[in-house]
Amino acid sequence: MKSAFYVTTPIYYVNDVPHIGHAYCTVLADVLARYHRLQGEEVLFLTGTDEHGQKVEKAAAEKGLEPQIHADKMVIPFKKLWQRYEISYDDFIRTTESRHQKVVQAIFQKLSDQGDIYKGYYEGWYCIHEETFWPESQLIEKKCPECHRPVEWLKEESYYFRCSKYTDKLLDWINGHENFITPISRRNEVISLIKSGIQDISVSRTSISWGIPVPFNKSHTIYVWFDALINYLTGAGYLIDQEKFDRFWPPVHLLGKDILKFHAIVWPCMLLALGIKLPQAIATTGFWTLGSEKISKSKGIVIDPNELADEFGIDVVRYFFIRQVPIGQDGEFTRQALVRRLNHDLANDLGNLLHRSLPMVKRYFSGKIPKPSKETSLTDHLRKKAEKTIEEYFTAFNKQQLREAIAVTWQLVSHANKYIDQVAPWQLYKEEKTSQLVEATYGLLETIRIIALLISPFIPSTARKIYQQLGLSSAPEDQGFSYLKWGNLPANLEVSLGEPLFPRVEDK
Repeated sequence: MKSAFYVTTPIYYVNDVPHIGHAYCTVLADVLARYHRLQGEEVLFLTGTDEHGQKVEKAAAEKGLEPQIHADKMVIPFKKLWQRYEISYDDFIRTTESRHQKVVQAIFQKLSDQGDIYKGYYEGWYCIHEETFWPESQLIEKKCPECHRPVEWLKEESYYFRCSKYTDKLLDWINGHENFITPISRRNEVISLIKSGIQDISVSRTSISWGIPVPFNKSHTIYVWFDALINYLTGAGYLIDQEKFDRFWPPVHLLGKDILKFHAIVWPCMLLALGIKLPQAIATTGFWTLGSEKISKSKGIVIDPNELADEFGIDVVRYFFIRQVPIGQDGEFTRQALVRRLNHDLANDLGNLLHRSLPMVKRYFSGKIPKPSKETSLTDHLRKKAEKTIEEYFTAFNKQQLREAIAVTWQLVSHANKYIDQVAPWQLYKEEKTSQLVEATYGLLETIRIIALLISPFIPSTARKIYQQLGLSSAPEDQGFSYLKWGNLPANLEVSLGEPLFPRVEDK
């Protein structure tokens, strides 16, 4: 049986259309999903939308719509964007679906039955936008420390989850699993929060009606965060398809650092209470900033991923997301930086490699890939460089270091370009050194094929175009990484010269 891999994005609020932060995190998850499929694993890639809570209810009211109708409309831009960005998700979950509501209520009931949910009263400062209560000590000038909006004093009856009961066990787990939370700065942040003391958390509201009712008290609505976190269980088949759940659980979570507390403290404590394995990893992304300010719809600091795609193309944006910053760090978005990546990395390096190589096949071998009768030292170092790249690529991916994986691949691209200059095939042709010309040309094309396979998780459309230009009838995702072995490029395939992969763009 194939090994299995489960990766998730956070589910995104439907109070507004998707922005660059949503696209970034979802592309990262897509890259991981594609990589594991290429490894021959069975993959479950889950994304979706978070459709309950006061923030969504308010956004719907502002448009004069019922919350469900608003949610139905707002899901469309997410699905369209993911289709456009070639997001290969296996399941798209909506928290308003009956399958999810049943699981949420069953879990709430179970935790109540075992004494981990109890009734009390909550009184404190509440931010509607973040749907979060804040201690007064964390407020900044009586405003929410996260979104800087005014908070309001709220007092209401509430059910509580005994989060504090499980924090010692969680701390032991984190200390014993170094890569459970990445990067290390976020791991240290979570450890510090736990050591400072975690209180039991409110998991119901009486002042909000848009949500899932508490199963045994319909006057209470289950808190949106409690509801939302459970999507990862629902999507994996918990209480629905036990065989599926056993197959795929536990997951790798990708999420923004602003929701780390819920995912790295509250969520693991919920799982511990349920007796369910904790996630494999919680990989935290940074923020994209514009002029050193966090990109935020509410502040009018926005970058539309659709507009980026319109101007530069999907693969350019996907490449920029991965290459520009390591996972976990903030990244300053500038058009100039994106244009530099396009012109230098994609047009000059990768695009130029094909533009230089394929015409030689047309010129010297009537457009058909030659096969050397034997391999000599002429391509030995090229083969070794490819094999070393593959090894370093796998090492980086196993640590979820996607930027490092694509960087080592580009070292191979650069090496192949230098190889053309060093070997000078045009000179071999002029001197009628046919066997050497055959070997050099095949080695170069085989390197390009390997590069295409390595880049396919990152920029899948470009990888497919390269395969087509090499005359390969299959796509990289159909072959998988078992085809990375040197020498798998068939001879006598007819190459085709397509349009430039990445036309250069002038910076404005």
